[in-house]
Amino acid sequence: MNLDGFSMRPLTIELQTALVGGRVDKITQQNKANLTLTIRRPGKTLLLRLSTAPQNPSVHLLSTSPENLPEPPTFCMVLRKNLEGGRIAAIRQHELDRIIFIDVDSIGAGGRIQTFTLAAELIGKYSNLILVADGLIVDALKRIGTNSSRVRTVLPNQPYQLPPAQDKLDIFAADVEKILSRIKLDGTARLDKAIMGACQGFGPQSVRETIYLAGLPADIKISALDDSDFDSLRDALIEIRDGATLPTPCMIVDAGKVVAISAVKLNYLRGDVRTFDTLSELLETADALTNAYVPPDKEKFSKLVRNELHRATNKIAVLTEELAAAENADLWRIRADNLSTYRYRFKDHADAEVTVENIYDGAEISIPLDRRLTVAANVTACYKKYDKLKRSTRFIAEQIDLCREEIAYLETIAHALTSSTTLADVDEIRAELIAGGYLKDARKRTAPSKKPQPLKFTAPDGTEILVGKNNAQNDRLTFKLAAPDDLWLHAKDITGSHVIVRSSRVSDETLDFAAQIAAYFSKARDSSNVPVDYVPCKFVKKPSGAKPGFVIFTNQRTLYVTPNKILPPAQD
Repeated sequence: MNLDGFSMRPLTIELQTALVGGRVDKITQQNKANLTLTIRRPGKTLLLRLSTAPQNPSVHLLSTSPENLPEPPTFCMVLRKNLEGGRIAAIRQHELDRIIFIDVDSIGAGGRIQTFTLAAELIGKYSNLILVADGLIVDALKRIGTNSSRVRTVLPNQPYQLPPAQDKLDIFAADVEKILSRIKLDGTARLDKAIMGACQGFGPQSVRETIYLAGLPADIKISALDDSDFDSLRDALIEIRDGATLPTPCMIVDAGKVVAISAVKLNYLRGDVRTFDTLSELLETADALTNAYVPPDKEKFSKLVRNELHRATNKIAVLTEELAAAENADLWRIRADNLSTYRYRFKDHADAEVTVENIYDGAEISIPLDRRLTVAANVTACYKKYDKLKRSTRFIAEQIDLCREEIAYLETIAHALTSSTTLADVDEIRAELIAGGYLKDARKRTAPSKKPQPLKFTAPDGTEILVGKNNAQNDRLTFKLAAPDDLWLHAKDITGSHVIVRSSRVSDETLDFAAQIAAYFSKARDSSNVPVDYVPCKFVKKPSGAKPGFVIFTNQRTLYVTPNKILPPAQD
C-alpha cells in the first residue's frame, strides 16, 4: 500500500511549494527506516519525514515531532555534516518514477556553495535514501554491494546511477492520442496490462480507476474494443490526468484496514472513503493506521520471544514423553523380577531378547537384553531404570509446570511488544528481558529516560481509564498509581493489559466501556463475548517472587463483552 509515481507528482509539487527556500535546521533518525528533517522557514518550522518502510515508503510533512534514537546512526551523522544549515534549492521528481530528489545548497570549505542531492527512491522493499554530490554517492541508508545486486550497486564514491529506465509515456507530457496508439499495439493484451505498459508511473490503482472511469472491464482484450470504447478510454485518461493537477488526496478503509491511497479520488473501490486537504496529511494518517513506525529493537525482541516460546513448547513435548515413560516405571520392575526369577535358563551374552511366563499374571512377557552385559547385570540395569524413572516422575512434572508458567509469561511479553509504539515502551521490555535472563545487557550506560505513562481513555461520563502497555506498566499501574477502591479489569484467563477505572463508583455504561478496552487490549481482540474479570484494586495481590505482571485476586465478577475496534483516541 503506497503511492505510485503518478500520485507522487502532485506530492512533489506540494513539498516544493512548502519547503523550497527553507533552511535545514536539524536531522534526526527514528529507526532504521525513518528520518526527519526539521526545516525552518520565516515564521514557521516544518518537519519532513523520509521513510523507506517497505509497506509504505514516502516523503511527507509531519504535524507532530517524532521521538528519536538516543544515538544517531552513521547515515544520519553524514546527513548532519553535509546538509544541516543548507538551503533547499529544489524538490523534483524523476519523470514519473517513484524517485524524489531534494537538492540542498550547503556552504563547504572555503565558503564555496556545494549542492547535495538527497535521492529518495520509494520503490517498495528496495526503497533507499542516497546522498549524492557532483554525481558521486556520498553515502546511503542501505548500502548495496555486489553480493546483494549484480545490476546496480550503491556504495560511497561510486557514480550515482538511476534505476533502469522503462519505455513508457508521461501522461502529463505526452499527447493522449500517442498513449492510445501505444495501448493499441498489442491486440492480444488485456486492457489493464496495456495501460500499465504504456503509461509511466501508473500503478494498479491508477489503472483500475482509469478503466472504471471509461466504463470498461479490466480483463477485456484490446482487440475487443471498438472506436467508442477508445473514445471513453481517451476521456478517462484526460479526467484522471486533470484530477492529479488539482488533487483530491483519498484513502479507502475497509473493516478498519487501509485498502488504498491515491492523489485522486478512487471510485472503483468500495469502503469508507476519506479525503484530505494535503497528500502529507493522507500519508501521515496512513502511517498511523498501518503502524508503519516500528521502534528500534521491537522486531529483534519479538523474534527473541518467538524463539523462546518455540523452545519452551518443544521442551514441554519432550518432557511429556519422558513423563509418560516414567509413569510406565513398573514395567521395568516387572521385567527385572521376571528376569531374576528365570535367569538360570539363559546364558550370558547369548540373547538380545527373551520371552518368559510373567510370574504375576501368567501371560507371556518379552524382555529386551543388552548382550554386552551378563544376565545378572541386565537384572541390575532393569532395577536401576525403574528407580530412575520413579525418582524422575515428580521432577519432570515440576519441570512441565515451570515450562507452562514460562510460556504464559513469554506470551505477556509478546503481547506487550505488539502494543509498544515508543522507544520508552521497548526500553521497559528490554529491561524485563534482561532481568529474566533472556537478553544480555550489552548497551552503553546512558542517563535514565523518563518512564512511559500508561494509555489514558475517557469514559462517556468523564471517568479516567488507564491501560498498561507492558508488564512493568501493569505492575506500576495496579500497585502504585491505582487507589484501593479503583476498579481493576483484566480479560479472564487471557493474556492482556491491566485496566484501571479511576473511580470508586462506576456506572454500568463506564463499566461496559472499560471492559471493552480490557478485551481490546488482550489476545482476544478479534473475538466476541470475551470474559472480563473486574474487582476493586484492594483485592488484587502480587505473590512474593512472582514474575512481572502476574497477580492473584479474589471477589471478582465477570462481564462478557465484544471488543469495539473503533475506540476513541488514547493519550500517552
